[in-house]
Amino acid sequence: MAYEWKFNPRPYSDEDAKKLLAKVVDAETTDWHYNTHHKGYVTALNTIEKGLETADRGAANGNYSVIGELKRRTTWNHAGTVLHDIYWDVMGGDGDPSKGPQVKAAIEKEFGSLDAWKADFKAAAVSAKLSGWGVLVYDMLYSKRLLNVLVDEHHYGAIWGGIPLIPVDVFEHAYYHKDGPKRAAYIDNFLGNLHWGRIDERFKKFAK
Repeated sequence: MAYEWKFNPRPYSDEDAKKLLAKVVDAETTDWHYNTHHKGYVTALNTIEKGLETADRGAANGNYSVIGELKRRTTWNHAGTVLHDIYWDVMGGDGDPSKGPQVKAAIEKEFGSLDAWKADFKAAAVSAKLSGWGVLVYDMLYSKRLLNVLVDEHHYGAIWGGIPLIPVDVFEHAYYHKDGPKRAAYIDNFLGNLHWGRIDERFKKFAK
Protein backbone atom coordinates (compact mmCIF):
# COMPACT_ATOMS: atom_id res chain seq x y z
CA MET A 1 0.00 0.00 0.00
CA ALA A 2 1.38 3.41 -1.00
CA TYR A 3 2.36 5.82 1.73
CA GLU A 4 0.16 8.92 1.88
CA TRP A 5 2.00 12.22 2.28
CA LYS A 6 0.10 14.96 4.10
CA PHE A 7 -0.31 18.60 3.13
CA ASN A 8 0.35 20.20 6.50
CA PRO A 9 -1.61 23.22 7.70
CA ARG A 10 0.12 26.50 8.46
CA PRO A 11 0.06 27.83 12.06
CA TYR A 12 -2.52 30.41 10.88
CA SER A 13 -5.53 30.35 8.58
CA ASP A 14 -5.42 31.41 4.93
CA GLU A 15 -7.22 34.64 5.83
CA ASP A 16 -4.93 35.40 8.76
CA ALA A 17 -1.92 34.70 6.55
CA LYS A 18 -2.82 37.63 4.32
CA LYS A 19 -2.55 39.98 7.31
CA LEU A 20 0.35 38.35 9.14
CA LEU A 21 2.58 38.04 6.08
CA ALA A 22 1.61 41.27 4.29
CA LYS A 23 5.01 42.91 4.85
CA VAL A 24 6.74 39.96 3.20
CA VAL A 25 4.42 38.77 0.42
CA ASP A 26 1.20 40.10 -1.05
CA ALA A 27 -2.14 38.36 -0.51
CA GLU A 28 -2.25 36.63 -3.92
CA THR A 29 1.25 35.22 -3.57
CA THR A 30 0.45 34.00 -0.06
CA ASP A 31 -2.46 32.04 -1.51
CA TRP A 32 -0.80 30.79 -4.71
CA HIS A 33 2.45 29.86 -3.05
CA TYR A 34 0.84 27.73 -0.36
CA ASN A 35 -2.27 26.34 -2.06
CA THR A 36 -0.70 25.77 -5.49
CA HIS A 37 3.10 25.49 -5.33
CA HIS A 38 3.48 23.93 -1.88
CA LYS A 39 0.44 21.69 -2.25
CA GLY A 40 1.75 20.62 -5.64
CA TYR A 41 4.84 19.06 -4.09
CA VAL A 42 2.70 16.96 -1.76
CA THR A 43 0.42 15.92 -4.61
CA ALA A 44 3.48 14.90 -6.64
CA LEU A 45 4.85 12.85 -3.74
CA ASN A 46 1.63 10.86 -3.60
CA THR A 47 1.65 10.34 -7.37
CA ILE A 48 5.23 9.11 -7.11
CA GLU A 49 4.32 6.73 -4.28
CA LYS A 50 1.69 5.09 -6.48
CA GLY A 51 4.15 4.83 -9.35
CA LEU A 52 6.75 3.18 -7.14
CA GLU A 53 4.33 0.36 -6.35
CA THR A 54 4.45 -0.95 -9.91
CA ALA A 55 7.77 0.37 -11.25
CA ASP A 56 10.08 -2.27 -12.70
CA ARG A 57 13.19 -2.35 -10.46
CA GLY A 58 14.86 -4.74 -12.89
CA ALA A 59 14.86 -2.08 -15.61
CA ALA A 60 16.91 0.40 -13.54
CA ASN A 61 19.98 1.85 -15.27
CA GLY A 62 22.17 4.96 -15.24
CA ASN A 63 20.65 6.56 -18.34
CA TYR A 64 16.85 6.44 -18.09
CA SER A 65 14.37 4.25 -16.29
CA VAL A 66 10.97 4.86 -14.75
CA ILE A 67 12.21 3.80 -11.31
CA GLY A 68 15.18 6.16 -11.61
CA GLU A 69 13.03 9.16 -12.45
CA LEU A 70 10.55 8.40 -9.68
CA LYS A 71 13.39 8.20 -7.15
CA ARG A 72 14.94 11.41 -8.49
CA ARG A 73 11.70 13.39 -8.29
CA THR A 74 11.04 12.07 -4.79
CA THR A 75 14.06 14.04 -3.58
CA TRP A 76 12.93 17.27 -5.27
CA ASN A 77 9.35 17.10 -4.02
CA HIS A 78 10.21 15.90 -0.52
CA ALA A 79 12.76 18.68 0.00
CA GLY A 80 10.33 21.24 -1.39
CA THR A 81 7.62 20.06 0.97
CA VAL A 82 9.82 20.09 4.08
CA LEU A 83 11.31 23.52 3.40
CA HIS A 84 7.91 25.04 2.69
CA ASP A 85 6.42 23.57 5.87
CA ILE A 86 9.13 25.32 7.90
CA TYR A 87 9.10 28.50 5.77
CA TRP A 88 5.44 29.14 6.65
CA ASP A 89 5.98 28.10 10.27
CA VAL A 90 8.76 30.62 10.95
CA MET A 91 6.84 33.58 9.54
CA GLY A 92 3.97 35.57 11.02
CA GLY A 93 5.76 37.09 14.01
CA ASP A 94 6.99 40.54 14.94
CA GLY A 95 10.67 39.79 14.26
CA ASP A 96 11.69 40.18 17.92
CA PRO A 97 14.54 37.70 18.57
CA SER A 98 14.21 38.10 22.34
CA LYS A 99 11.15 35.85 22.03
CA GLY A 100 13.49 33.02 21.02
CA PRO A 101 16.13 33.25 23.74
CA GLN A 102 17.83 29.89 23.29
CA VAL A 103 18.23 30.02 19.53
CA LYS A 104 19.20 33.70 19.76
CA ALA A 105 21.98 32.84 22.23
CA ALA A 106 23.17 30.01 19.98
CA ILE A 107 23.26 32.32 16.95
CA GLU A 108 25.23 34.95 18.87
CA LYS A 109 27.68 32.32 20.10
CA GLU A 110 28.28 30.97 16.60
CA PHE A 111 28.25 34.18 14.55
CA GLY A 112 29.34 36.75 17.13
CA SER A 113 26.16 38.80 16.94
CA LEU A 114 22.67 38.69 15.53
CA ASP A 115 23.61 41.32 12.95
CA ALA A 116 26.59 39.25 11.80
CA TRP A 117 24.30 36.23 11.40
CA LYS A 118 21.76 38.25 9.41
CA ALA A 119 24.49 39.55 7.09
CA ASP A 120 25.76 36.02 6.42
CA PHE A 121 22.24 34.58 6.05
CA LYS A 122 21.25 37.33 3.63
CA ALA A 123 24.43 36.86 1.58
CA ALA A 124 23.72 33.13 1.25
CA ALA A 125 20.11 33.73 0.23
CA VAL A 126 20.97 36.47 -2.26
CA SER A 127 23.63 34.22 -3.82
CA ALA A 128 21.29 31.30 -4.52
CA LYS A 129 20.19 30.72 -8.09
CA LEU A 130 16.90 32.16 -9.35
CA SER A 131 15.33 29.03 -7.85
CA GLY A 132 16.76 28.35 -4.42
CA TRP A 133 16.85 28.93 -0.68
CA GLY A 134 18.93 30.42 2.09
CA VAL A 135 18.71 28.23 5.21
CA LEU A 136 19.92 28.42 8.79
CA VAL A 137 20.51 24.80 9.78
CA TYR A 138 21.58 23.00 12.91
CA ASP A 139 24.29 20.50 11.94
CA MET A 140 23.01 17.74 14.18
CA LEU A 141 25.10 14.81 12.90
CA TYR A 142 28.54 16.34 12.53
CA SER A 143 29.71 19.66 13.97
CA LYS A 144 26.72 20.49 16.25
CA ARG A 145 26.96 24.04 14.90
CA LEU A 146 24.56 26.50 13.35
CA LEU A 147 25.35 27.07 9.68
CA ASN A 148 23.89 29.26 6.94
CA VAL A 149 23.73 27.22 3.76
CA LEU A 150 22.88 28.13 0.18
CA VAL A 151 20.56 25.66 -1.50
CA ASP A 152 19.89 25.72 -5.24
CA GLU A 153 16.47 24.39 -6.22
CA HIS A 154 15.31 22.49 -3.12
CA HIS A 155 18.21 20.17 -2.45
CA TYR A 156 21.49 21.03 -4.19
CA GLY A 157 23.74 22.28 -1.40
CA ALA A 158 21.78 20.81 1.50
CA ILE A 159 23.94 18.98 4.03
CA TRP A 160 23.32 15.58 5.55
CA GLY A 161 22.04 15.95 9.10
CA GLY A 162 21.37 19.66 8.71
CA ILE A 163 18.06 20.44 10.44
CA PRO A 164 16.42 23.48 8.78
CA LEU A 165 15.57 26.15 11.35
CA ILE A 166 15.00 29.26 9.21
CA PRO A 167 14.53 28.73 5.45
CA VAL A 168 13.79 31.63 3.12
CA ASP A 169 12.39 30.73 -0.29
CA VAL A 170 14.10 32.79 -3.00
CA PHE A 171 12.44 31.22 -6.02
CA GLU A 172 11.24 34.18 -8.06
CA HIS A 173 7.60 33.21 -7.55
CA ALA A 174 8.05 33.88 -3.81
CA TYR A 175 8.64 37.62 -4.15
CA TYR A 176 8.41 38.93 -7.73
CA HIS A 177 4.70 39.71 -7.54
CA LYS A 178 5.35 42.18 -4.72
CA ASP A 179 9.02 43.19 -4.90
CA GLY A 180 10.01 42.46 -8.48
CA PRO A 181 13.77 41.83 -8.73
CA LYS A 182 14.44 43.23 -5.25
CA ARG A 183 15.37 39.94 -3.63
CA ALA A 184 17.40 41.62 -0.89
CA ALA A 185 14.42 43.76 0.18
CA TYR A 186 12.22 40.66 0.34
CA ILE A 187 14.79 38.91 2.56
CA ASP A 188 14.93 41.94 4.88
CA ASN A 189 11.14 41.89 5.16
CA PHE A 190 11.22 38.13 5.81
CA LEU A 191 13.70 38.59 8.66
CA GLY A 192 11.51 41.31 10.16
CA ASN A 193 8.49 38.98 10.13
CA LEU A 194 10.06 35.98 11.88
CA HIS A 195 8.21 34.23 14.69
CA TRP A 196 11.13 33.62 17.02
CA GLY A 197 9.01 31.71 19.52
CA ARG A 198 8.30 28.94 17.02
CA ILE A 199 11.92 28.98 15.82
CA ASP A 200 13.08 28.58 19.43
CA GLU A 201 10.81 25.58 19.95
CA ARG A 202 12.18 23.90 16.83
CA PHE A 203 15.76 24.58 17.89
CA LYS A 204 15.16 23.16 21.39
CA LYS A 205 13.54 20.06 19.87
CA PHE A 206 16.63 19.10 17.86
CA ALA A 207 19.56 20.74 19.67
CA LYS A 208 19.25 18.87 22.94
